[in-house]
Amino acid sequence: MNILDRIITDKRIEVAARKIEKPVGEIDVNPFISNAYSLADKILNSDEPCLIAEFKRRSPSKGLINGEAKVADVVAGYQAAGASAVSVLTDSKYFQGTMDDLIAARAAIEIPILRKEFIIDEYQLVETKAVGADIILLIASVLSIEETKALGQFAQSLGLEVLLELRDKEELDHINEYVDLVGVNNRNLKDFTVNIDQSIAMNELIPKELPCISESALKDVDTIMNLYQHGYNGFLIGETFMKTGSPGDKCAELLSEIKAEAKAVK
Repeated sequence: MNILDRIITDKRIEVAARKIEKPVGEIDVNPFISNAYSLADKILNSDEPCLIAEFKRRSPSKGLINGEAKVADVVAGYQAAGASAVSVLTDSKYFQGTMDDLIAARAAIEIPILRKEFIIDEYQLVETKAVGADIILLIASVLSIEETKALGQFAQSLGLEVLLELRDKEELDHINEYVDLVGVNNRNLKDFTVNIDQSIAMNELIPKELPCISESALKDVDTIMNLYQHGYNGFLIGETFMKTGSPGDKCAELLSEIKAEAKAVK
């Protein structure tokens, strides 16, 4: 069993337990039902690369990245730096994230928030809306085509945007009318190998009307600009920022360099 299979097995157990602890009928989404920030609109209306800056304490491949950072401080720094959105990990076993991190992030910023999670059940979508996040991640490699469509439809009914993550061309048929953004992961979640060239090839196959986001292994301006010139207009970056003493400052520095490069190539 690879790491991704283990994560999903554990996630099913975790979600089943949470559903017993707090049934879906006891979760109140009303405070945020008509209040959402759109990442898709931000990207579509921007003529520059957009950054989705991530708060991440650890990962299965890298281990502990930053165990000291406070989520409210980090995401506020990202917003001040000019990030278009933030991503917050909520998986506890493998990433040391919590739903409380999402709550703290929502209280600290007024830009879109992505709940970075292994979504397998509608229950998680209700949870997401109830704490004021705006976007959910659906990972094609852990969901069937039918599951992707059903979860996407339910997410949109709650006012959540849907970011569909793909890895290779075999997953393209997961794209449906309930997808708002498409992400391509440069890292294979099954073995953690990285292939930027595959991501470049993938962009040619994704419908052009959908904002396209590059995810993982983004460390330098040259890589980001290469992807930008091949059709990617959003970039999800976490470790590059979180491994520093000041993630917000590092985000501001990188974003300044990206904007300068983007202006130069226009």
